[in-house]
Amino acid sequence: MNESPRIYHNPRCSKSRAALALLHERGIEPKIVEYLKTPPDRAELEDLIALLGISPRELLRTGEAAYRELGLANPDLPDERIIQAMVDHPKLIERPIVVRGGQARIGRPTERILEIV
Repeated sequence: MNESPRIYHNPRCSKSRAALALLHERGIEPKIVEYLKTPPDRAELEDLIALLGISPRELLRTGEAAYRELGLANPDLPDERIIQAMVDHPKLIERPIVVRGGQARIGRPTERILEIV
């Protein structure tokens, strides 16, 4: 697996910075996607969710103001609505996410990213 990993990164997030530092400590230079500046579109987000093997709801950051304002705690919301909320408000996307070789991991805890790099 020689492909460089891609990290969906928010430089203001301590977990995201820790994941990037962990990669650098291992001599790995990932492609950095600052997803708040260049947010994933719907198709990319759906691909990430599939690679992670989770539901869209599991990718939501529940502590964000937009989570409450958009009523995303409602368990009856369809996945399509949750995905659209993350497309419209990328701050709702959990981070960091590392993708490599057709696999993805959320770096919580940070060491989880080592499973695929």
